[in-house]
Amino acid sequence: MSHGHVAGDGAGNVATGIHLLLAAILMLGGALQLLPQVRRHLPRLHRWNGRVYLAGAVLAALSGLIMLWWRGAVGDMTQHVGTSLNAVLVLVFAGLALRKVLQGDIAAHRRWALRLFLAVSGVWFFRVGLMFWLAVNGGPAGFDPDTFTGPALSLLAFAQYLLPLAVLEGYLRCRDGAAGAAARWTMAAVLSLMTVAMSVGIAVAIVGMWLPRMYG
Repeated sequence: MSHGHVAGDGAGNVATGIHLLLAAILMLGGALQLLPQVRRHLPRLHRWNGRVYLAGAVLAALSGLIMLWWRGAVGDMTQHVGTSLNAVLVLVFAGLALRKVLQGDIAAHRRWALRLFLAVSGVWFFRVGLMFWLAVNGGPAGFDPDTFTGPALSLLAFAQYLLPLAVLEGYLRCRDGAAGAAARWTMAAVLSLMTVAMSVGIAVAIVGMWLPRMYG
């Protein structure tokens, strides 16, 4: 988590503003790209929204790196490395998604676009995952809330994108028929558990983070 507005830091404030604006755009744009109805019935919207999403993802990753390493952020070096790797994966996945669609390989393009969507959503998964962790432990566990450091947060800095990406790879194997019945049932159970965990995390985030800031 980077610092907010800093007096006298014009370039840093611009990077922060761009990053926050892009976060809102990417949340909406990414959701639209996942809708099969949009792909089938509004292909032009899908293509243009995809271009905006791709460019926004690249800018968000670059501005995030500037915020992290130039302006500084809470957390320790392990968390910063984990977050930086997330940004690097966004850039790599964006490039591969673009390359595949230009080559006309739509199936591969969709797989890389899904990976890009999950990598872009890493910060969201971090916040929701942290709220879930606080809920199941009844408060901070495995980290110091004052310094925002500790093994739990170091692990979450990498798990925020590696875990969703691993689940996606398992899902793709099951969807494409490369896994047996047992693996498909296991994947269904994993997806169900992660849905429950995310629902709990979102509920705690709404009550504990977002509503107090809106009405506090």
